[in-house]
Order: sequence, then C-alpha cells, then structure tokens
Amino acid sequence: MSPKQLEEMYDAVIVGAGAAGLSAALGLLRSPAVARMRREGVEPRILVVSKLQPLRSHTGSAEGGIAASLGNVESDDWHWHYYDTVKGGDWLVDQDAARLLAEYAPQTVINLERQGVAFSRTDEGRIAQRRFGGHTREFGGEPVRRAAYAADRIGHQILHTLWQQCVAEGVAFAEEWYVTDLVLAEDGGRAAGVVAFDTHAGAVKAVHARNVLIATGGAGRLFHTTSNSWDLTGDGMALALDAGLQLEDVEFVQFHPTGLAHTGILLSEAARAEGGVLRNADGEAFMERYAPGHADLAARDVVSRSIMAEIDAGRGVADPKDPDGPRDCVWLDMTGIDPDRMHAVLPQVVETIEQYAHIDPVRDYVPVKPTAHYTMGGIPVTTRGEVYRWSADTDGEATRTKVAGLFAAGECSCVSVHGANRLGGNSLLDACLFGTRAGEAMAERIADEPAGDPTAADDPELLALDGMLSDAVDRSADHRRQELASLLDASASHDPEDNNPYRLMARLGSLMERALAVRCSAQSIEAALEELDSRVAPEADSLHAHDATAAFNQEITAIWEVRHLTTLAGAMLSASAGRRESRGSLRRLDFPERDDERFLAHSMIRSTPVEDSSHGADAPGYELLWQPVHIVDIPPKRREY
Repeated sequence: MSPKQLEEMYDAVIVGAGAAGLSAALGLLRSPAVARMRREGVEPRILVVSKLQPLRSHTGSAEGGIAASLGNVESDDWHWHYYDTVKGGDWLVDQDAARLLAEYAPQTVINLERQGVAFSRTDEGRIAQRRFGGHTREFGGEPVRRAAYAADRIGHQILHTLWQQCVAEGVAFAEEWYVTDLVLAEDGGRAAGVVAFDTHAGAVKAVHARNVLIATGGAGRLFHTTSNSWDLTGDGMALALDAGLQLEDVEFVQFHPTGLAHTGILLSEAARAEGGVLRNADGEAFMERYAPGHADLAARDVVSRSIMAEIDAGRGVADPKDPDGPRDCVWLDMTGIDPDRMHAVLPQVVETIEQYAHIDPVRDYVPVKPTAHYTMGGIPVTTRGEVYRWSADTDGEATRTKVAGLFAAGECSCVSVHGANRLGGNSLLDACLFGTRAGEAMAERIADEPAGDPTAADDPELLALDGMLSDAVDRSADHRRQELASLLDASASHDPEDNNPYRLMARLGSLMERALAVRCSAQSIEAALEELDSRVAPEADSLHAHDATAAFNQEITAIWEVRHLTTLAGAMLSASAGRRESRGSLRRLDFPERDDERFLAHSMIRSTPVEDSSHGADAPGYELLWQPVHIVDIPPKRREY
C-alpha cells in the first residue's frame, strides 16, 4: 500500500510501523490536541513509512511477555518494578524515565487489552502473568510473576491489534518504502522531512514534514548470530549519525541467553519461566552457582556471561547436528515441564525446536547459546520522545538542546530505561508507553501549526519556513537520485564475486561477533576497527547493483542497509573502546570491574569529519562525550543476583 499522492507538507511522518511507530500514530491521533484540531475542522496530515508491510515488523516476534505490576497472580508493586529496572540496568538507568515506565506499565497493559490484545487468562479471568528474569518482590527479594503474556506470542498479538486500530483510524501508510535520509534544516536545529526509496516504483521520493518520528527498531544484523529478523539493520540510528546527531550508550548490546544453536532463533525466556533449566556437559544446573536464589531467571546479561563461562571452562556441548563441531553450547532442559502445559503456553518455542533442531523438547535436551537480541542504546530522547544533542563547553557547562520537530521511540531510541541491560518484558512496554508519549508530544506541536489549516495558508512566516524545509529535503532527494543512478549504472566496473552486499553483511557480522559478542577487550575492538576501516567500509562504498532495474530491486536496499550497518559498527566499536569498565551487557576482559567514579555516565557519540576527529574518542572520526546518569532515589550499589 502506497499513498496515491504525497502531501505538499505533512504534519508528521513516522518512520517505522512496529509497536513504537504504531503506538505513536495512535497516541497522536487520540490526543486532546488533535481532538481540539478536529473540532475546529482541521485534520492532521500523517504518514507512516515502513520498509516492510507493518504486520511483518519485528515486534511480531516477541514471545514471552510485557512487564507490568498488575498483581493478578501474586502481590506486586510498581515501586518494585522500578527498582528491578534500575538494578537490571546496572545503575546506568535514568531513574526519572524508569519511574515512568514502571508506574504507567499497568495502565499501558490495560489499554492494550481494551484495544483488543487477547492475553492469556487465569482461572478467574484476569490477565495471566509469569516470571521473567530479574523481576522480584520487595526490592530484590523472591522472583515475582510480572510478565503479562499471550501464550508465547505476545508480540504478534500487540502488533496486529495496534495495526488494526491504526487502520480503523484511517492512518495512511507508505509500505515497503526504505528511508535513505533523515533531513534537518540547514542549521541542524529542526526536522525537515525524509527521503525514501519506493521499492515498488523504483523511485526516490521527497517527503516534506514539520515533524518526524524515527521508530525503526534495533540493529541485531550487526552480528552473525542474532534473534533479530533480517530487516533490523540499524537504519534509524545510522540515519541519525549521518545527520550529525549523537547516539547514546550504543556500546550496550544484549545477548539473549537462549538462542537455538546454531541458528540464533530465539527460545523465549518463558521456557525458563515455566520450569526450563540450563545444564552444562556434566548435566549440572549451573546457574544456581552464578545467581543463587534466582538461578535461570537472573538478568539476561548475567545468564549469558554464565553460559560463556561454562563454555570457556570446557563444560560446553556440541550441537547434535554437528557432534564433532565446537562445544560452544549448553543444554536447555525442558523435560521437567508438563507436556500438556508446555504445548499450551509455549507453542511457538516447541514448534521452533521441532522444526529447526528436529528435537522433541518433551524428551530431549535442547542446545542453546547466546544470540544478539537487543540494542539498549540509540538516538537520545527525553521522556516525551524529543531528540536532543548533548554538549559540554570549555567551562564545563553541559546542556541538552532539542532538535525541533524530531522524535524517536522504541529500540532505535534511548530514553535510558534499560541502561546497560534490559530486563525481559520491558521492551514491549518501552515501545508502547514511550511511543504513545512521543505521539502525544508531536500532537501538541502540530496543533500549534497544522499544515492543513486554511486560515494559515497565507501566513508569510509559515510559508517561508515550509519553503526552507522543502528545499532541504528536495536537495537531499536530488543527491540520492544521482546516487541511485550510479548504483544502477551497468557500465560501472565491478567484480561480481567481490560486489555482494549480502556476503559483506555476513563478513561484518562475523567481525562484530569476534569483537564484541558477550565479552570484549581493547585488542578485539582495535582489530575490528582496523578491518572495518581498511576493508569493510571501502567495499561497502564501492558496491553496485547487478541489475539496472530499480523497481523491486532488493539489492539496492541491501547496499544501503550494509552501509548503515557499517556506519553504526564504527560508532559502536568506538564507544565500546571508550568505556573502560565492565557494566551490564558490556564485559571488558581488560577492565573487569564496574567504575562508577569515571563511568556512571551515558556515552554520547557522533561521527565527525576526518579533519575534525581530535576530540575524545578512541578512533578517528568520532567525538565521544559523557552525560551524567539521572539518579533520583536509588543510589548505586553492587549488583548481585
């Protein structure tokens, strides 16, 4: 589905149609500000741009649950959820944001139910809840059932419900359009729109907008072994870097403990919540040694590191598909779960194991290993989704400067509720809650200056503003059209063997896995940066399409995707080099301790021109600043499970 024609100027363009983007659209359209506009006869001009059909968005793959202190199964309190989120993030969490997340989680879940999400139920008819790693009672006590679930298909339920609600609201979609440029006004102080490639028409489109929201999801394809779908190529974060903006805490990548070996396909944490146990080659349920009292339901970074420690100690197992291969897995033992319950509440997990491992989890152990799952960092935003720049002058004065009309939500953003490690169930909550808040904030801006207001049609200031914004987008679109023509030029000389974006993406994934997967060091980071700069980036820049047809040419988008991944990889490696400590998901073998004195702060990294690279980063081409963490009422202490 594509719009029949593009508006001359949109009030808002939302890039991404997962839970965050769809929540933002609904939050905007159902806000008091838009209701006021409609009473005055003005309808907001909104467009949602997605590189996939919305129902294929990665939100649909979320399995286990959405966290909220509903207290439907056992007593719970949002203050406990708040504490668990801060502790789970190893105190790199902005506590004002985490407080909002926990306090409004029950309301968010109830609103989802009212919109049509079919949650699993208790015998009394209430929304059912299960345990998830790191969620506790009484500020770190016994595990608590906090994750509301729909069997093991909660993401599927939420995505379909939000999409149906958007269709009911008449939201316009541009589906299978790939956004190539985030355009800011010349001074970089406000959003101007986006440039997108319509894959159906094979044409570059200039989309003018007074407000833009980026909700493009994560960047799991940076790694060879990942639970993420093929399309999660870090586009939104790379667009921000290319536009001269910063990324926050991008060095923190969560590896989910239970990826099905050697596919990376996720086996939900729900499997362990229902009674699954991790075992080493000796059959030992080893997690009790690493996290007494929490065992297999400790926080994800703790479990992933524990698995790798067992493998490093020689207690790993081989994938039964390759019995003579590397012993780089451990067992997931689900045989203690009642078979009828297993099939009732874990149908997707069972189906995945049977189809991809050819194992019956009722009888046999399942080989698993950590898989790249979630990017905690991203585009820095306020709790209202407003994108900002962080700066510190020579006198030590530090400020947040908002980029007018630019918003972000979901995994590509960083409101810093996850810190250095996200708790299970908090990602869907983050996307839905802060996506809605960003939409409401956009609506307030739109109501002040709606693009479709006939009474302002001749306002010279607005006409001048729209002209400036449109010119900026049109120039970017012209540049992108020239690049597209070059990519399609059949006369361009290239070796087919060395001109393959998919092969290059696989090489980049292997490089990043060697450098950063679960653990890293200065040596692994430096080696990856050297290979990235000397080989991968130049090859990405030299890619050309093998077919001169633009329409439905997937190789064109693949080239742009691998370039985005390359851009993001440089920033991630440089930020990882700059953080000389171990915290949450970042395990530095050369700096094994957490260092609150120097690094209780968010990394803020941006790309800089080569001639302007003598700032604070450990690699040329980047500026690295540090923003203090917002501590409210939970002082940092040693993190133990």
